[in-house]
Amino acid sequence: MSTSQQPSQPAAAKAGAMLDKLVVIDIGTMVAAPVAGTLMADFGATVIKVEQPGSGDTLRGLGPFLEEESLWWNVDGRNKKSITLNLRTPQGQAILKRLVARADVVLENFRPGTLEKWGLGYEALAEINPGLVMLSVSGFGQTGPLSNRAGYDRIGLAFSGIMALNGYPDRPPVRIATSMADYFTATLGAFAIMTALYHRDVNGGRGQQIDLALYESMYRMTESMTAAYDRLGLVRTRTGNVHYGAAPGNNFETSDGRYMTLTCSGDAVFRRLCQAMQRPDLHQDPELATHAQRWNRVEELNDIVGQWIRETPLQTVCDALDAQGVPYAIALTIADIVEHPHYAARENIVSVDHPTLGPIRMQGVVPRFSHTPQRKVEPAPAVGQHNAEIYLEQLGMSAEEFQRLQSEGVL
Repeated sequence: MSTSQQPSQPAAAKAGAMLDKLVVIDIGTMVAAPVAGTLMADFGATVIKVEQPGSGDTLRGLGPFLEEESLWWNVDGRNKKSITLNLRTPQGQAILKRLVARADVVLENFRPGTLEKWGLGYEALAEINPGLVMLSVSGFGQTGPLSNRAGYDRIGLAFSGIMALNGYPDRPPVRIATSMADYFTATLGAFAIMTALYHRDVNGGRGQQIDLALYESMYRMTESMTAAYDRLGLVRTRTGNVHYGAAPGNNFETSDGRYMTLTCSGDAVFRRLCQAMQRPDLHQDPELATHAQRWNRVEELNDIVGQWIRETPLQTVCDALDAQGVPYAIALTIADIVEHPHYAARENIVSVDHPTLGPIRMQGVVPRFSHTPQRKVEPAPAVGQHNAEIYLEQLGMSAEEFQRLQSEGVL
């Protein structure tokens, strides 16, 4: 291609502004639905967080706390605008409809049927704004015999089948240490919203409601579990840190008392691991030539690998594995992470300037895009911090009406 035929270089993009024309109304609480909004806000969407007057979002009341402020809220409430509005009042419901008329997306995670009782269900809002996309997150979905049952993160883990797989076979199931069902539902919800918006704006479709249950997002993560049961009658059970797809594979104790995660599935990786351990006899053994054969002797192989890692200085182990290109990682604590040079090089941790608490370090914006710089993360707002901006400037509410609704507890 000649120089004259080279495509023009893209214009410099505004940092984090890929979604800057998108308006999202977040009437959810806690994590699953609201964090879908946080993910979009990280890339420039205007996300208006609707909170209960006075107390605000439930997440504000969950620790750990710094000077009576929830650090959890400060992570997941970032980059949003906060307004207060009592949706249980007719006036509040009418104001929400005015907001929805100007929005692209509504996020909610009320118990199914609650918004319909208030005249704020999808069908009612779609009459006002046919292009509206509504993400409705619930424990068990909007339909089905369990739709009215309350559901939270670990409930979703249990009902999805994930909880029964987590832990050791001789002990009770163990929950995943973070709110995995909430956060993956938020991620899947954000993807679903963008899919619906693409269909609306590119394919000429209309807006629609997205019905997403906590358990469904986790059930989608269960690998081949259903197919294996369907065709082979296999029922997955708890196996601790041993996984059928990795032989050898475990969390191995290191010489300094930490743990190294190492898994080996491919034949080439197994050969390189044996070279790192200076055990060519293992990969030359015809009875260990395939992963299926190695899985039959996984305990024996894990003992061999475990002994090498435990009895060899950690740096020597890491150097040997790196030299052979064997994947591994030390199980890092957060104290390790904030000091790790790779996290620093990738800018995975950002410092957010809170107006009263000072700088707070937290997760950075991911994923990265080649032509759009990461946006500067704005601190999570105080309860109702943007009431005047949204109600007076954007909705055109008069000062008299604004003050009256505040005195009546609507705002």
